[in-house]
Parts: sequence; structure tokens; C-alpha cells
Amino acid sequence: MGSLSTLPDEEFIFRSKLPDITIPDQLPLHDYCFERIAAVADRPCIVYGPSGVVYTYAEVQLTARRVAAGLHRLGIRRGDVIMLLLTNSPEFAFSFLGASYAGATTTTANPLYTSSEILKQIQTAGVKLVVTQSSFVDKVRDSGVKIVCTDDSAAQGCLHFSELASAAEMPSVEVRPDDVVALPYSSGTTGLPKGVMLSHRSLVASIAQQLEGENPNLWFRGDDVLLCALPLFHIYSLNTVLLCALRAGATIVIMPRFELVAMMELVERHRVTIAPFVPPIILALSKCPRVEEYDLSSIRMVMYGAAPISKDLEDALQSKIPDARFGQGYGMTEAGALSMSLGFAKEPFRTKQGSCGTVVRNAELKVVDPDSGASLRRNEAGEICIKGPQIMKGYLNDPEATARTIDGKGWLHTGDIGYVDDEDEIFIVPPAELEALLLSHPAVADAAVVPMKDEAAGEVPVAFVVRSSGSGVTEEEIKLFISQQVVFYKRIRRVFFVDVIPKAPSGKILRKGFKEKLAAGFADMAQC
Repeated sequence: MGSLSTLPDEEFIFRSKLPDITIPDQLPLHDYCFERIAAVADRPCIVYGPSGVVYTYAEVQLTARRVAAGLHRLGIRRGDVIMLLLTNSPEFAFSFLGASYAGATTTTANPLYTSSEILKQIQTAGVKLVVTQSSFVDKVRDSGVKIVCTDDSAAQGCLHFSELASAAEMPSVEVRPDDVVALPYSSGTTGLPKGVMLSHRSLVASIAQQLEGENPNLWFRGDDVLLCALPLFHIYSLNTVLLCALRAGATIVIMPRFELVAMMELVERHRVTIAPFVPPIILALSKCPRVEEYDLSSIRMVMYGAAPISKDLEDALQSKIPDARFGQGYGMTEAGALSMSLGFAKEPFRTKQGSCGTVVRNAELKVVDPDSGASLRRNEAGEICIKGPQIMKGYLNDPEATARTIDGKGWLHTGDIGYVDDEDEIFIVPPAELEALLLSHPAVADAAVVPMKDEAAGEVPVAFVVRSSGSGVTEEEIKLFISQQVVFYKRIRRVFFVDVIPKAPSGKILRKGFKEKLAAGFADMAQC
């Protein structure tokens, strides 16, 4: 069982059911990922789904080192920032790892963002070079930075990726554990997107918390084949799929974008064993009439995050993949994986439907009252806080936002409301992140987000919104505003306009009334 300790000031601290491990804190990320390269050099590392091209571990490491040399030749030095504006591709991995070798920082962006959104991130992050595809070049052409194109040698004003990856001499760079290696952007718990500074040390810790130990929390084997269908520009896929697979010596099958039939073909062709999904993919699979045409029996582990799924939906997919373990995890850009289902462990523990597992090892978790800050016991809902070596250094050039998120004792306040039950399992209730984003819209005066029951997906987030005076903002405009800032499975599914958001004297939103309205069929009436 996990442990609960009480400190003198009555802080109730939750820890993993798994024992702590020794985490290397001096290795750069690339050295940690390739630490076992001698044993896996000839093993398939990356398979690009559309073409079937296979890159061995030796080839991936060599290409990454050549990219590092190419970046150095183009003037990229330790601490400089490059941007990856790419769909999933081998070049994404080569560029990220190459930047790590070069001592540079990689910021990632959704290629579907507008030009103005991308240019703003380039400016705030201090980007000096962008690696992108020909279809997105026009979005960054006015950025004033060097552009490397992965798929069109004739793209005007751009270098081709082959030039970047052709340099031979690796630069001599002293990469320090606290150097920032990744700079994803997140809205955090409040406000607009901010650069999340993830160091070599924090990402190594996050991977180790998932993969290491005699009974790994996330049991990836060297003969596993992982599906990479979720976007690598998001931390879930970057961390738990790409980096964890590299450390484990597993094979990664990369899809540039999710397409259901193509995904099933790849699972069958490459005998995929690990399937990191999100609820919409599980829903699509369970409802697809063609799923019986494909052999998905190789899948031994279905991982999902972002929201719980209903038991009926899990059972529907389980019937098609009877030997697979199912479970969810919970994490955030600022803190890596916070908890994971122990059903994924080498020696698994059974976890409950709807829980996102127990806190990862070498970390501490507590639940605090959002109003008083008091530490709460089991089965009492409050804000989830996490402390451990995996949390971010802070937000780029934003000490105030950093101080609001990481308190003086080192606790990262997630903004998510949840509780820990009697078996140390964590359950999350609606995220404050979406409310903060809604409130950043000039046409929104106030907002609350609550879960709405969904027959297939379990629960989906819906918003109750008070328009600003004189505003005629529509449901679709608000949904689009949110969708442009969050990964697709966090999008608001419905927006209901109300006159007021009821609150307690403390300012806490009184969600119960909204939930009662939804339970009484308010959503159906509002749609009529």
C-alpha cells in the first residue's frame, strides 16, 4: 500500500505504493535515453508508418548527432531555442534529440495554430530557428528566423533538412542537468499560454519515475512496439511515448496524424503492443464497424489520459482486445506524469474504474482546500499539489506566474480538483485550466466548467458562460477559441449561456446547481 505521512503542521502527504528508486540527476536527457545504445544499436527504433522506412537505434543516434552539428554550424549555441512546427515524423525526433545534444532548447507548436499565434510564440520564446514542413512555411516566413524544411528542397528561402543532418563534427558542448531542454507552451492553471521550462534533470526524472525499478510503474519491454498517433508537440506523446520508448529500447511506429483505418492497419502490420490513446480514439475504435477486419490482438496495454471513460466503453473495446490491460494516467506539462494506473506495472495492482492510478514514485502529493490552503485527508476533494524532481523549473520570463504555481515549499499547484480514496487512488474533477482560458476571452465575463455525462466517453467538459456586456459571442466562437489553445481531447463540447455563475462568499464556484441542471436534461432542452 502507499503511505500517508503526517507532518507537524498536519499536512497529509500521499506517496506511491511502489518504492523509491535512485534517479540519475547528472545525465543529459540524450545520454539517458541512449544509455543502453550498445545493446540496442541494431534494433528498430523508429518506423515511419506511411512509408514503412525503419531507422535503427544506431541510425537515430547518429542522425541526432549530425543534426546537433548542423545546428552548431548554423549558429545555434547552448541555451538557444529552436521551434519544431511539425506533424509526427522521424525528423521531429531527430531534431529534438539533436537540439539536446547541441545544448539547445526545443519549443514545440501545433502546426494548425494561426500564423499570429505561432509568431507570438517565436517572439516570446526567443526562437532562432524553425524546423517545419512546406505546408506550414508561410506561417513562419515573416518571423525573421532561419527556416529548415523537412519535405521540400525547393521551398523558397529555406534550408532543407538534409543539409542540417549532413554535418559530421559534433560540437563540444557542456550540457548541464539544469539546462532547459524542452519549452512546451501551456496555459497552466491561469492565464494565457506560457513557456514551461523543462530541464534535462526534470525530464530524466519523469522518465525514470515511469520506467525504472524492479517493478516499473510503466512496464515497457525492449520487444515492445509503441504506437505514436498522438501529437509529439504535446507533452503526453513526447514524454511517455517517444522518450520513454527510447529509454526502454522499444520500437516506435509513427503516424503523422490520427486516421482510424490507417491506425488499425499499422497495429496489425507492425504487431503494436502498447497503444497510448485518448478517449475519442477509444470511442472511435469501439464504434468502428470495420474493427473486426483487423487483428489487434498484439496490443497488451491500452493507456489513456485527459478524461475517464465509461465502463461500458472500456468493456466494448476490451471485448475486441481481450488480452490488453486498460488504465489511465494523469499528468500536466508542468510536472510530467503525476499518477498512473498500477495496472501497467510489471507486477500489476488492480485499479478502479475512473481512477487515474496512484502518485508516481519519488514524488509526493497532497490535496489542499482551495480557500484555506489546509491539507485534506482521504476522500476530501481539493486542489491536487505535487512535489518531486520531475516538476518544471518555472515559466519562461514570468516569475509571478511561477510563484503562483510553485509555492515557497516547492509544491506545484495543479489547479485541478480531485481527491485520494482509501486505496490511495486519485480521482480528478473538472479542471480549472479551461475556466482560466474562458476568462481570458474578452467576450466572457465569467465561466464555470463542469463534467457532463456522455454515453460513450464517460464524461466530457461543458461550459456555462456569462457574456460580457454587449457581447454577442456564440457557442461556436468560444469552442473554437478553446480548441486553438488545448490538445484536442480537452476541448469544450458544449457552451451554455447564463446570467450569473453562482459562488460562495469565499468566491468558490457552486457547481452543484449546474450539475443538477445537466442531470435533469438541461443540455437537451438548451439544444432544442
